[in-house]
Amino acid sequence: RARLSSNAPLQALVINNKVSNVCSGGDGVAASELVCASVASALDLENGASSVLPSSTGVIGWNLPAKELAEDVVPKAVANMQSDSVLDAAVAIMTTDRFPKVRSWTLANGARIVGIAKGAGMIEPNMATMLAYVFTDAVISKEALTNLLPTIVDGSFNSISVDGDESTSDTVVAISSNKVDGTDLDEFEHGFREVCVALAADIVRNGEGTSHVLRVEVQNFPGSDADARRLGKHIVDSPLFKCAVSGNDPNTGRLAGAIGSFMGKMDGLVDSKNATSKMTLSLGGRTIFANSKFILEGGDVVEKELSDHMKEAQFGEVDDFPAHQKFVEIGIDFGNVEGAAGSATVLGSDLTKEYVTVNADYRS
Repeated sequence: RARLSSNAPLQALVINNKVSNVCSGGDGVAASELVCASVASALDLENGASSVLPSSTGVIGWNLPAKELAEDVVPKAVANMQSDSVLDAAVAIMTTDRFPKVRSWTLANGARIVGIAKGAGMIEPNMATMLAYVFTDAVISKEALTNLLPTIVDGSFNSISVDGDESTSDTVVAISSNKVDGTDLDEFEHGFREVCVALAADIVRNGEGTSHVLRVEVQNFPGSDADARRLGKHIVDSPLFKCAVSGNDPNTGRLAGAIGSFMGKMDGLVDSKNATSKMTLSLGGRTIFANSKFILEGGDVVEKELSDHMKEAQFGEVDDFPAHQKFVEIGIDFGNVEGAAGSATVLGSDLTKEYVTVNADYRS
């Protein structure tokens, strides 16, 4: 926050994993500043530590080994810096991640937008144990980047959930070297959004023990986009529904139950009964609910079709890389009801035995 409020240009990022530098009983700010000062000195930055942005992620309550980092690790890291690929940085920030996350976009003027991210568990962004960095050489003002970032984050990193747990540690940074002239702002915004949306999806796909990624499309919600996003997160955070998806079980009642639970919490803000009177639900593109009742005629044939959709979206929960980028597709449309204005797309994870295994043994 101090870096943001200073309005000084950022010239370097220093990132550590394994230790979150939060609630450690020591002076975490001083520890970070010591590391930043070491980076600034090694890079000979004119504005010193104030031009270095620190990020930490890892176990809460552990002390950051600032002296060791400043005196030993930082000089070696600076000596080994290279500009051939960002992949090394994407790998270095991983914790329980199964694969590095890198996405890029090239603009018409040749400028590049390149993003990296880490995060696999404790993911309920607003924000989460998630680090994301987007770099560009396009000439773009700090004001323009500052204005774009919150909107794009809301539609990407703030629209995902692996396990519903927020964290003390999170960062999203957009930084430009301002090297390539002729940037079209609309084109830049499109590329920036594409990179962030793709990285956000990769985080969920890489979730601890994840074997399905759920994509919930909410339309015509009788409220704001933020309310629609809250509904989507409520669904993907439902343990019962997550477990059903894990087992390729199209238990549509659990989906309806999650929606009903959320709408009940909205009483007083919306008329829940009337709000859902025109609601339709779909799973895998097939309408399963309309006119206040399920449409599941066909018995075992329909059950198999819905289950097959889930199986097609499944991948190995311990695989190093996912075999595909498919989703379990869930649609919720509230129809033409009064106040229908909100829409959102939310991504979430199923809940598997592997998730429990990873988190039961996290520190050991």
